[in-house]
Amino acid sequence: MEKSTKNRGNETKGGFNMKLFITLLLLIGVFTTSQNAYSFCGFYVSKADTKLYNKASQIVLVRDEDKTVITMSNDFKGDPKEFAIVIPVPTFIEKEQIHIGDKKIIDHLDAYSSPRLVEYFDGNPCAPLPMSGVRRNGFSFKSVDKSAVEEGEALGVTVDAQYTVGEYDIIILSAEQGKGLETWLKQNGYRIPEGASEILGSYIKQDMRFFVAKVNLKEQSKLGFKYLRPIQVAFESPKFMLPIRLGTINADGPQELFVYVLNRKGRVETTNYRTVKLPTGMDIPVYIKDEFKDFYLAMFDRQVVKEKMKTVFLEYAWDMNWCDPCAADPLSPKELIDLGVFWIEQSDSISRSPNMARNVFITRLHVRYDAEHFPEDLIFQETGDRTNFQGRYVLRHAWNGEATCEAAKEYRVRVKTRMEGEAMKLASLTGWDINEIRDKMDLDNMVDIDNVKWWKKLWRN
Repeated sequence: MEKSTKNRGNETKGGFNMKLFITLLLLIGVFTTSQNAYSFCGFYVSKADTKLYNKASQIVLVRDEDKTVITMSNDFKGDPKEFAIVIPVPTFIEKEQIHIGDKKIIDHLDAYSSPRLVEYFDGNPCAPLPMSGVRRNGFSFKSVDKSAVEEGEALGVTVDAQYTVGEYDIIILSAEQGKGLETWLKQNGYRIPEGASEILGSYIKQDMRFFVAKVNLKEQSKLGFKYLRPIQVAFESPKFMLPIRLGTINADGPQELFVYVLNRKGRVETTNYRTVKLPTGMDIPVYIKDEFKDFYLAMFDRQVVKEKMKTVFLEYAWDMNWCDPCAADPLSPKELIDLGVFWIEQSDSISRSPNMARNVFITRLHVRYDAEHFPEDLIFQETGDRTNFQGRYVLRHAWNGEATCEAAKEYRVRVKTRMEGEAMKLASLTGWDINEIRDKMDLDNMVDIDNVKWWKKLWRN
């Protein structure tokens, strides 16, 4: 099914003021390697991916000059017939600009870029130093009929085009004012939350159209998919932004948004909100190996409160050619192409080895937002900074052998001081009670092994 009507000429209105768009999660119905890089080494233990959050939206942006490919993955849970999204779009969208993506690739990207937990094992302080470290790596869709088109025209709403792409039915709408668009959507079975018209109107003033997608149950059944696949759209725009305001209208509390930007220049940041690096690289108690999820959630919550929920957090910035330590392998050329990295030649997915540079830099941003604290859409800029950064937390296991040299005795003193520092750091990062942390670390019962009777040393585990 495909239908195109009038108003395509409006795409150049206002000096071609096209804006990057994002799925607003208006759920209708429920409504090159850096020269100064250094090796972290260590053993990868665990990662803090988006699965830690019950509700998390994921957006992949492929950006080079004014060309953009956006992949929108939603976390909708429920009956597919109850799903729809309304997205402000910068210009008229042809059917060939729309594609259905693969969620597994986004999951791989998420795993690759996630904050990670690593562990080190102290060596024998009496042994010679090694030369180098060790590394281990609610609707059944129907086409808009003539009466709906006529109703729309009376309300200042125009159905510019209708497409079926994969399991989605898509309508491209243009409108003259927000109230008319809200009325038209309600008349056609969309349950719009109160207050939508004002925000819809603000996008209309920017000469933006609206991309509406519903699940075509017949096509979904024919294709055999039991879940909603990501929607991808390619377009050109001189603006680099994500309109998020519409998605806050019917949100049940603050939302988690993960943005993965793939480009050639380097790290991406927001210009109208502070972009802050997460605390990283510190030692924390070894017992956190079994409580990493609780640690990360508490640490991130504390950072959000500290920044008064007005900050975008950088969780990862890295050249896609490698990783250290690796929470997952870098994406293959084929996966990057499938995400829309258009400057990679198709032949690269076959001819290049997995370890060859792909001239792709990834920035992972994490933002918790709501209407009160994020009243403006996110505006981005490419910085050109290719310095590597990752959210990384370290478990350092103490050496527990016999003290056969003076260096070992000095080492034990340092370990006790280090562990106390780990407890204090953990309390500072999470807000957890320092005494409870000390209890879990069993700090009060630590003994100096050199003062333990020899027969207790003999059968010590």
